[in-house]
Amino acid sequence: MTTDVILKVDDLHVSFTNDDDTVEVLHGVNLSVYAGRTLGLVGESGSGKSVTAMSIMGLLPQPYGQITQGSIMYRGIDTVTLPAKQLWQMRGNRISIIFQDPMTALNPVHTIRSQLYEILELHRPELNKKARHAVALEMLEKVRIPLPEKRLDEYPHNLSGGMRQRVMIAMALACKPDILICDEPTTALDVTVQASILDLMNDLQAETGMAMIFITHDLGVVAEVCDDVAVMYNGKIVEYAEIFELFDFPKHPYTEKLLGLMPSLDSAPKQRIDIKTLPDDAFIES
Repeated sequence: MTTDVILKVDDLHVSFTNDDDTVEVLHGVNLSVYAGRTLGLVGESGSGKSVTAMSIMGLLPQPYGQITQGSIMYRGIDTVTLPAKQLWQMRGNRISIIFQDPMTALNPVHTIRSQLYEILELHRPELNKKARHAVALEMLEKVRIPLPEKRLDEYPHNLSGGMRQRVMIAMALACKPDILICDEPTTALDVTVQASILDLMNDLQAETGMAMIFITHDLGVVAEVCDDVAVMYNGKIVEYAEIFELFDFPKHPYTEKLLGLMPSLDSAPKQRIDIKTLPDDAFIES
């Protein structure tokens, strides 16, 4: 394994405050992200995966969400104590994120062109209009969107779910980040589109050498794209291992339970159907 640690989260505690109480939702999260590798962050809904991602990005809802303890070290810089302006410059530039639902992440009243241009204007101000167009077109081609010149002038609702997610990937990679956080980016897609998106992300990682944090509750996806896995339960990392070690030798009971829920060709079917008991009209003659 490479020893180049791009991001290290150490003893991270996060609390949310409402009118009545303060509740701690992360209880000492520790994880490391290595250059060129993908870390899978796995767990059921409510386990703290997305809160961990939002903490890394500095996007916890304010003033309700607060990091109360711990550090998030990006190449030796603690982003928890980083001034807001410097964190803003880093976000979307050195560390990018792809959200679960591109229809809510993309602005419905702006074209794909204007949304790609906005990122380039913010983080690559040295580019003139012609250069921005070239980069935007290159990114759409890189994520394999057909007719990219035409798509630049279309709106998100004109595109399919898979194409919108590809636009989100293009926007996230436009500034060539060191780390890409993927917050369940294929959950809303059908299985064939999901497979093509996962293949695309694997290819882009191999091409750029970026690190990825892949958040999901689907262990099948984890097996497809991840090198290392951190299993979350109730706001904590309960197991951390390389992918093959985790699948072959799970150590925590919660990990064993998750793996036991995966469908298997060797598993007995839940219900055997006896065709002799079916009514005659259940069969349609061809």
